[in-house]
Amino acid sequence: MLSETKLSLLQQLVQSASTEEIIWTKGYLAGFLDKNLIKNAVPTIENPIAVAVKPLIIYGTETGNSKKVASSLLANFKKNKIQAKAIDVFQFDINKLEKETLVLFVMSTQGEGEFPQNAVAFYENLKATNANLSKVSFAVLGLGDSSYPLFCNAGVLLDEALTEKGANRLLPLVKADVDFAETVSIWESELQKVIQNFGSNVTNEVKPTSSIVASGKKNYLGKISHKIVLNDIGSNKETFHIEIESDDEISYEPGDALGIVPKNKEEEIKAIATYFNEENYSILADKNIRGLSKKSLEAFSKLFEIEINEEKANLLDVIHKYQPKKVKLEEVIALLLPIAPRLYSISSSSEAHDGQVHLTVNLNKFKVDEGIKSGLASEFLADFPIDESLEFYIHKNQNFRLPSEETDIIMIGPGTGIAPFRSFLAERDVTGAEGKNWLFFGEQHFVLDFYYQTEIQEWLTTGVLTKLDTAFSRDQERKIYVQDRIREKATEFNSWLENGASIYICGQKNPMSQDVEQAIVAVIAQERNISEEQAKQILEDLENQGKYQKDVY
Repeated sequence: MLSETKLSLLQQLVQSASTEEIIWTKGYLAGFLDKNLIKNAVPTIENPIAVAVKPLIIYGTETGNSKKVASSLLANFKKNKIQAKAIDVFQFDINKLEKETLVLFVMSTQGEGEFPQNAVAFYENLKATNANLSKVSFAVLGLGDSSYPLFCNAGVLLDEALTEKGANRLLPLVKADVDFAETVSIWESELQKVIQNFGSNVTNEVKPTSSIVASGKKNYLGKISHKIVLNDIGSNKETFHIEIESDDEISYEPGDALGIVPKNKEEEIKAIATYFNEENYSILADKNIRGLSKKSLEAFSKLFEIEINEEKANLLDVIHKYQPKKVKLEEVIALLLPIAPRLYSISSSSEAHDGQVHLTVNLNKFKVDEGIKSGLASEFLADFPIDESLEFYIHKNQNFRLPSEETDIIMIGPGTGIAPFRSFLAERDVTGAEGKNWLFFGEQHFVLDFYYQTEIQEWLTTGVLTKLDTAFSRDQERKIYVQDRIREKATEFNSWLENGASIYICGQKNPMSQDVEQAIVAVIAQERNISEEQAKQILEDLENQGKYQKDVY
């Protein structure tokens, strides 16, 4: 409730404001709450009473969001005298589950509704176990993206499996979308209340409904106004700089991504429909026919009564190679998922680039048998005509944000991982941020593959970019990567960290981000004369504090 003075001021502002100003204020307040909710709005129980039960928090994560939620939950429990512990699902022995009293799961969903890699074995072991979980109470929080067909599917499957094994559902399954801060806060609040009274009112009669907070994604209609290849002639890569404009004001921040739903090529869906003696090929238009997963291919093996050896393949390639029996096209469609959105890190700043959105897109090419194939989304954007309508949305990423203007930052972004750091530098340039900026960039060849070289050199000249270290792997006999440059600059790198710098990594998860992380750990251990285990803990603490952020894929 507002005080009379504040209420009077608010009423005066609202009465004198235009409709546009009120709409803008609503958006501003929503954004402010989203940024600060987890930090400031997690409930603290007045005069908390220490409880006997000790919740176990198990998290399954691919990008780190579930781990962050679990760490936040653990910290808030301790504030309220609830002694809990958190563990990575990969490290948890399924045989110990029946000995637990209260288990809270934070589980993300990947790809086609799949578990994160570190949680696959746990789920399979859970399904196979004969353990009696009747003395175990649980709650599941699923993290996902409602743009995808199987939203929070890993959480759904886990919730069902635990119930099948006799465990007691403490709270209904909760599905959290990309902007999960508010959902997590509500879930924590409910957990705090239930745990304080644990043992007196636990029941298995809670209906297995799910709580979903709307994502609030806005679809934009724009056009590609400019598109160029950033590589020079002779490069092994084909990386596009793409500029998108819209009549609507596009709201985004550095660190956000742009989402598109690519379209199938007409000749491909027509060829598939024709093979199955169907003229209406349009029914395949929004189905994912490329890059089918092992799970999908196993389903097609059964349908076609053949053995498909590939781990991943396009449906049309399967047809050409195996010439399967001709079933009804409806049976094929039943096994296909809708095309999922593809996300691309935004490489522009709305402040510096007049509201445009820029992308840095590598045309994903790979060899299958003797042919060269391209990724659906990257090919869709590479071939998309200039000035034709393109539908897209902005994917907010609150876990990849610039720090305060006076904080130094270290950016590690080989290849198209440079994208968000171009956004960061452009933003810091236009706002006059005082923090120092150090960029590590790598690619194959200096002459052919130095993306945004002119801009980067200009930022060096003007002082926006304090330090630049590059690693062009194939310009010498021994391949050199960004992690090698980090090791070479160990003393200075560690000095920046000790002085409060934030670290950012963007690009391929495997093996790049893992190799870079190993290099950072080695540098911390070497320069501080501590063990690697201690160095890993320091890096983990930085991650929990939001000073080590990753956008990897």
